[in-house]
Amino acid sequence: MLEELRISSLGVIDSSTLELGPGLTVITGETGAGKTMIVTALGLLLGGRADAGAVRRGAKTARVEGVVDARSLPDFVTATDEAGGEAEDGRVLLARTVAAEGRSRAFAGGASVPISTLGDLAAPLVAVHGQSDQHRLLQPRAQREALDRFGGAEVEALLSAYRDTYRRLNDVESELDEVRSNARERAREADLLRFGLDEIEKVSPVAGEDASLATEETRLGFADTLRTAAEQAREALSSEEGGPDALGATSAARRLLDGVRDHDTEAAALADRLAEITYLLSDLAADVASYASAIDTDPARLATVSERRAALTALTRKYGDTIDEVLAWSETSAQRLLALDGTDERIEALAAERAELRVALGEQAAALSAARTACASRLAAEVTAELALLSMPHARLAIDVRQHDAGEAGAAGGREPLEVAGRRLRFGSSGVDEVELLLAANTGSELRPLGKGASGGELSRVMLALEVALAGTSPVPTFVFDEVDAGVGGAAAVEIGRRLARLARSSQVLVVTHLPQVAAYADTHVAVEKASDGSVTTSGLTVLDDAARERELSRMLAGMAESDTALAHARELLEVARTARSER
Repeated sequence: MLEELRISSLGVIDSSTLELGPGLTVITGETGAGKTMIVTALGLLLGGRADAGAVRRGAKTARVEGVVDARSLPDFVTATDEAGGEAEDGRVLLARTVAAEGRSRAFAGGASVPISTLGDLAAPLVAVHGQSDQHRLLQPRAQREALDRFGGAEVEALLSAYRDTYRRLNDVESELDEVRSNARERAREADLLRFGLDEIEKVSPVAGEDASLATEETRLGFADTLRTAAEQAREALSSEEGGPDALGATSAARRLLDGVRDHDTEAAALADRLAEITYLLSDLAADVASYASAIDTDPARLATVSERRAALTALTRKYGDTIDEVLAWSETSAQRLLALDGTDERIEALAAERAELRVALGEQAAALSAARTACASRLAAEVTAELALLSMPHARLAIDVRQHDAGEAGAAGGREPLEVAGRRLRFGSSGVDEVELLLAANTGSELRPLGKGASGGELSRVMLALEVALAGTSPVPTFVFDEVDAGVGGAAAVEIGRRLARLARSSQVLVVTHLPQVAAYADTHVAVEKASDGSVTTSGLTVLDDAARERELSRMLAGMAESDTALAHARELLEVARTARSER
């Protein structure tokens, strides 16, 4: 649960700390004192949208911190750890800052985290309900989600299985439509690939063949020039016609130095080096002669090589810069062609899978509908019982779970309906059911949709009753109610206070209220007090003692904190509430 809420420079609140304990905490104050800033602060901790306009005038940054007692929340501690934060002494600090220029940052367990992560961490901890939630409750989707929450793990498992199958069916149908609509383009692509592969197969290139043929063609084209150069080089190295050559000159130099080698070791060393050169020149002359004799002018081979290179060039113009790239294209295209040639088989496989998925989805939809119908009667009974405790003894709530046949008005066009238990029904990602809450507020009244059959005060009580009923199936540690008692007064207000106190037996409940009948049931009463220095208005949070509570309730009752009549009434309210709480 939340142990502490610290607010700095948010709206009219300069700097305040709200210590929260178990049970029911109410927050009251004059209009404009800043009660809503408490809910705004909680909204920021829950990852809500930041409004730079909420930063206090003259401040650079607004900051909200919440200390969470996580000793009984192992999943929350694990999630915080995975986000990079940590718990200290079983507590986790959540924080959110909003700069005046609009930039916002979030922190969890001392680590900076994305705002969405902060929202994911805090969402299971706090359920916030305000007047806007009453309007949301009028939406069919919200009513279906409330019923599913009441269904607990059973409905959650059925819904999860249904959605998995629904997503797979969507994927299969999309792919099937794509394959069918692109069949002509796929056939055209297959023909082009087949033509290219046939062209490559006819040439049958070998990796690296283009480079080796280019070298061979150059040698064949310059055979006479190469032979002449080689023969002249051989003659210069070792003349066959007795002319001067390198080998003869080297041999003569060697003989001269050999003749004096006994007189000087250095001359002997030079003679040895000339001997080595002589041997090398002799071997080189032989190699050059062999090279010259091996060069042969072969016009037929040159024509064959040129023709082969032309065929390879035709391939590299279309399928790659080199023969290696042409072969890589061939391998890839062969695999693609196999996929394209299997289009008919793929269509058949997808159609068969689609039929199987639709059968499975129909069965899952039927099971989900049955579970929702069973839960609807139980939830309706529990909410009706709760309404009786909220001064609506003759009210009756019913929950209608219905389906729409494909032929009914408003059926989704273009999509084949789903076969469910012999009926062809509209369906979506949440099943085939439409859930609607119906209320008969008085004896003899007909059941009507909430939006048509409930006043503002009645809608407040329906929402509270619904939340109490849901608390046992999907509990959160902390409930926050922001003036959900609007439009309610008298005995109904007393009963709302009594019911909130009962809800606080098992959960931490925080209520922002303007009704003294509700505030009287608080375990902790916090007043938002406004002060002004003539130019800047500030608000602070004060936990009230018994005497201060009497004065605050008197103010709420009569607008006068010191009215004797109002004080007497306040004491009476507190006594009634104290007696009711002692009976817990």
